[in-house]
Amino acid sequence: MIQLVFLYPVTKISFLVKTMTKLSVNINKIATLRNARGGNTPNVVQAAINVQRFGAQGVTIHPRPDERHIRYRDAYEILPVITTEYNIEGNPIDSFMDMVLEIKPTQVTLVPDAVDAITSNAGWDTHTHKDRLKEWVTEFKNNGIRTSLFVDPVLSMIEGAAATGADRIELYTEEFAKQYAHGNEEAIKPYIECAMLANELDMGVNAGHDLSLENILFFKNNVPFLLEVSIGHALICESLYLGLEQVIKSYLKKLI
Repeated sequence: MIQLVFLYPVTKISFLVKTMTKLSVNINKIATLRNARGGNTPNVVQAAINVQRFGAQGVTIHPRPDERHIRYRDAYEILPVITTEYNIEGNPIDSFMDMVLEIKPTQVTLVPDAVDAITSNAGWDTHTHKDRLKEWVTEFKNNGIRTSLFVDPVLSMIEGAAATGADRIELYTEEFAKQYAHGNEEAIKPYIECAMLANELDMGVNAGHDLSLENILFFKNNVPFLLEVSIGHALICESLYLGLEQVIKSYLKKLI
């Protein structure tokens, strides 16, 4: 049993056992830039190669039905260059299901996106959608694909996720990022509680959405059992100023 020692205030929480957290880089924004001009520049396959070469432990993509950034074809073309982990996020509509079952990535992260959503803006209601989620999770796991559910930091949603048989949860971190940017460090508390509950329920803990170089160290140092963060928008924006390789290395230093 892992023993935890809490040293309050929350900014000084320390864990006797710290988990190495993997960085999975979401390359959707590379595709957004490519699509704005047509053609194949910048090249998303080369981007996948580079982020792994620079040290990222995974590549994330999130194809949407309108293919406004990553396209379904990209998902197939990226697969042969994956040397780390491949995480495909999305709403499990039929076309998404078929693609994931053909590609068989390391992990599928199910996200309840509305078709017209600009970006992910809510986690699953794991109770209302329990039966469908359980069906999807079972099918993916039967095909050797690790499953993760995108959820808000609410204890009841974590319990619901466990009831579906999911391997992991991905904590939706937008609210933390907003509050932390305004100096509210107490915003980390529900994430700590949810991570601890997920671990008790034998689920791994991932996190993502609006995590950045400004807040990742605080989040990592305070949230226990954090296995993976998926970061796209902030990381690509930061790379415009500092360079992709330097930014990835900066994240990796903070995630040790």
